[in-house]
Amino acid sequence: MTRADLPSFASRAASVAPSAVREILALTARPEVVSFAGGLPAPELFDVAGLRAAFDRVLAEVPEQALQYSTTEGDPALRAAIAERLTGRGLATGAEDLVVTTGSQQGLTLLITALLEPGDVVLVEDPCYLAALQAFAFAGARVVPVPTDGEGLLPEALEELVVAERPKLLYLVPNFQNPTGRTLPAARRRQVAELAGRYGFWIAEDDPYGELRFDGEPQPWIAELPGAEDRTVLLGSFSKVLAPGLRLGYLRAPAALRRACTVVKQSADLHTSTVDQAAAARYLRDADLDAHLAKIKAAYRERRDALLAGLPKILPPGSSWNEPEGGMFLWVTLPEGYDATELLATAVRHDVAYVPGAPFHAVRPDPRTLRMSFTTHSPEEIEEGLRRLAAALAEH
Repeated sequence: MTRADLPSFASRAASVAPSAVREILALTARPEVVSFAGGLPAPELFDVAGLRAAFDRVLAEVPEQALQYSTTEGDPALRAAIAERLTGRGLATGAEDLVVTTGSQQGLTLLITALLEPGDVVLVEDPCYLAALQAFAFAGARVVPVPTDGEGLLPEALEELVVAERPKLLYLVPNFQNPTGRTLPAARRRQVAELAGRYGFWIAEDDPYGELRFDGEPQPWIAELPGAEDRTVLLGSFSKVLAPGLRLGYLRAPAALRRACTVVKQSADLHTSTVDQAAAARYLRDADLDAHLAKIKAAYRERRDALLAGLPKILPPGSSWNEPEGGMFLWVTLPEGYDATELLATAVRHDVAYVPGAPFHAVRPDPRTLRMSFTTHSPEEIEEGLRRLAAALAEH
């Protein structure tokens, strides 16, 4: 019998490239590799005992509820706890303002599905979080990068592009941005909010790293600033402060858009894991997350400082890098003539890795750039990783 060919995949499945970060993580999974590539929290800092206790209490006290289907909006106790934390950080929030999501990445996907039509213009920072670029590509959006400097996007350039492109959405990570580690200053945040109010576009304020500040003072939420209050969607996550394996995030949005995102979520997964939500709510009730965060931040500060201390010793003359006040990443620019993607193959042979910066650019990649994460290795391991990178640079 002759077998007919199967129908082809959707064009979007063929047109979106795989994540360079995920591909590099697979390439460097060998335990002997010192990897500055992954944006991973340090696993030895997970509060395993506290989380185990929270799960034990939930399963002992309310097993029928914790193992049952739940509402799409999320566990009321968890939403209340998130609202309390956001309010404590300066953004007045009620539980009813929130939808619990399966990681903040799902929150972005819900927003994109509810908001964007193919061909709609999305403005992004240049460079931009890679998984966001993937999500916009799947939606068929036209992504336009906004020029940046060492402090983030340039408001004057943003206004020019808003006038020229009439975007529906601006996406940005204002605190310790992925991939650069930059933090957008308060004055620029106010300009962004004012532009949103004047020209009428939505803002996605993605904040997975905001609670990982080691130095300096917190900057204001864009979502609270004049002009942006009724047109900003805040995306948050527990992946960097509790554990990414929980896959817990949240979306805070104005009522009409929040309702649309809830309907999209109903079609996507019905609701986020009931038992994980219940355990997270119990953890926030019984444990001291701020004390746990203090431990994480102290370790990350030490690791960041070790990386910053070592870079001048091993990078070629003419290189530059920033000094983030928190988060998980810093951004390196090598001198003219260097290609970080080509160098990576040599680095991997020396059992060290990083992420080339090119995939984070929506249009015109800078081959000299690379992202380095400082969170998953001790200062001693970071020193060894830099020694290996120096050898790779010398060979290359």
